[in-house]
Amino acid sequence: PPLPLLQALQVRAPGSRGWQVGPASGQPLRYMLNLYRRAADREGRPRHGRSLGTNTVRLVRASSHGGQPWAGRWYMQPLTYRLEGQPEAEHLLRATMVYLPSLPLARGRLLCALELAATGDAPGALLSPATRPRHGWAEADVTPYLVSGSSSAGSLALRHVCVHAGRAGDRNAPVAPSHPFLLLYLNDTQAGLAPLAAEPLRHRRDTGTLAHDLPSYLREQGGEKSDCSLRPFPVSFAQLGWDHWIIAPHRYNPRYCKGACPHLLRYDYHAPNHAVVQSFVHQLVDANVPRPSCVPYRYSPISVLMIERDGGILYKEYENMIAESCTCR
Repeated sequence: PPLPLLQALQVRAPGSRGWQVGPASGQPLRYMLNLYRRAADREGRPRHGRSLGTNTVRLVRASSHGGQPWAGRWYMQPLTYRLEGQPEAEHLLRATMVYLPSLPLARGRLLCALELAATGDAPGALLSPATRPRHGWAEADVTPYLVSGSSSAGSLALRHVCVHAGRAGDRNAPVAPSHPFLLLYLNDTQAGLAPLAAEPLRHRRDTGTLAHDLPSYLREQGGEKSDCSLRPFPVSFAQLGWDHWIIAPHRYNPRYCKGACPHLLRYDYHAPNHAVVQSFVHQLVDANVPRPSCVPYRYSPISVLMIERDGGILYKEYENMIAESCTCR
């Protein structure tokens, strides 16, 4: 049967011949890969203590720019970020513009800033970095301009302004800097996605109540390989032909539970009372009553980094996608 994660990703997969995405590259990809590695391990499991504060992060690229930006030492490029078509289930928590405030050149340095474009209701405004630059990147908070409706017709208009700081006699215009990009931190409330409070709730539930999971229980009891236990089931996105739009992780191992349940289901084994009674009935009353089935007991989420239809980059956490332990029900 189709795996739950693959079903969830199928709706985002290329659905027509007109949907084409080239190989992901450039500074936006490097930034999102760094974000992913801080938030998840190589298998895609979200890290404990991650600081994203949400289950979805969308990178939006500039959709329009034009004209000759260079005028002497000055670089001024108008940029527009389209916000139409955002799913209704995604609620905006925070929005930031990410850019490089300083870029070393062969001769001198490029110093850059962002300016909110003037509208009929409000003048332009210089955006100040909200945090200290991380690995050279600076983030400017633009949440108030999106929440208050300052953006017009579902778009955000900015000016990318840079100056070439170099020797007085240097007249060679440097290469144009990479365009800033918009990061949307979203809470996706669709079913199957990790809620904001999933991590602490799961930790509190496990602490003090999960004395044993099935693999450790069977090792203590001298269980055999045929007993109920976790089994690997790796799936490669390259084998599915999805590796051109799924950036990370490269593989998905949901794992599954298989094997015979032990005859004696201890109380701290976490099998429900119904499974304990069913096991006794099978042994002592009627062998036609099946023994309890080996099923997953605990799950963990998985984080996926992917390319979207419009060339943007999306980070999303899907809940209950990797089996972590087994029990009998």
